[in-house]
Amino acid sequence: MSTVTTAAVVEAHGAPFALTEVVLDGPRADEVLVRMVATGLCHSDLGAQAGKIPFRLPGILGHEGAGVVERVGSSVTKVKPGDKVLLSFTSCGHCTGCRGGHPALCETWVPSNVVNGTRADGSFTVQRDGVPIGGHFFGQSSFSRMALADERSVVKVDAEADLAMLAPLGCGVQTGVGAVWNVLAPKPGESLAVFGTGAVGLSAIMAANLLPLGDIIAVDRVPERLELACDLGARHTINTTEVDLATALKEITGGRGVDNAVDTTGHPAVLRTAVDSLAVGGACALIGVAAPGTEVSLEIHGLLSGKRILGVVMGDSEPETLLPQLAALHRQGRLPLDRLVRHYKLEDLNSAAHDMHTGVTIKPVVLF
Repeated sequence: MSTVTTAAVVEAHGAPFALTEVVLDGPRADEVLVRMVATGLCHSDLGAQAGKIPFRLPGILGHEGAGVVERVGSSVTKVKPGDKVLLSFTSCGHCTGCRGGHPALCETWVPSNVVNGTRADGSFTVQRDGVPIGGHFFGQSSFSRMALADERSVVKVDAEADLAMLAPLGCGVQTGVGAVWNVLAPKPGESLAVFGTGAVGLSAIMAANLLPLGDIIAVDRVPERLELACDLGARHTINTTEVDLATALKEITGGRGVDNAVDTTGHPAVLRTAVDSLAVGGACALIGVAAPGTEVSLEIHGLLSGKRILGVVMGDSEPETLLPQLAALHRQGRLPLDRLVRHYKLEDLNSAAHDMHTGVTIKPVVLF
């Protein structure tokens, strides 16, 4: 049985979000219909809207969903109607990456989550005025009052979970946390530098603060964000408008360099500095997304001391394991997501996007 609902549709690259009535397919055997409570707005949504990330338009974006299960497909067993859930990325479940516990490295990740705007078999999940439009973004397309999600995108959380605050766990927060915990896995006493203190970078700092590390360094050019980074666990800050970045990192680390780095900027010059500033055997987790074809120049001799550059998608996380743990940390007051989040109505999604572009808001979350 299909469902009529209201969604924020992007008509073409560069067009604003426009509320319109759409019709969702009924859940197939492995799908879940979710009544949305909240959805985070992420830079990936804005990148797809602008055409920097390929996605079928007209279409519905949104991939940090949180809501309540309305209906489930015939083979779904892990959730039932009435359950609170978070929505994250989808994966095939049977490739080498998925079988090895790394669904973010799924062989079908890009077409299934981003490019196609359809199910894996090419069928559409949503139509408007009888014409199919792009959906299934990250297996969910959650800028909609009702969302049809893959079972593998759905993570059950406790009945008392604050969905209005937990929505960003689906992408931005788990990406920053996972880059530290899953990918870099720093040893006790090691240092960590985070380049860029948006939602992902600040999530990385919060994750680092929960580990027995040494120096935690926040790098940005916005004083207010650097102040917030300190509140969330950074022990040093570098404002790149005031000092030379490489020199400041050398001074903080006594000349040995940083053991671990997280680059959320995707800026080639910043990435080069992050890699150059690594200590012997250090590792840099690259999260920031640049335009396709962007290249970075690296000095080969500097890499021969065991330095590593690690590309990261979704924090190399297994959402069904990580997200409930992050929700528990938030409930305990150890993951202060409220310091990042500002709420908006669905009707104000374009204002939320503007505020995110300009830096007024770190993590916009739409409430339905």
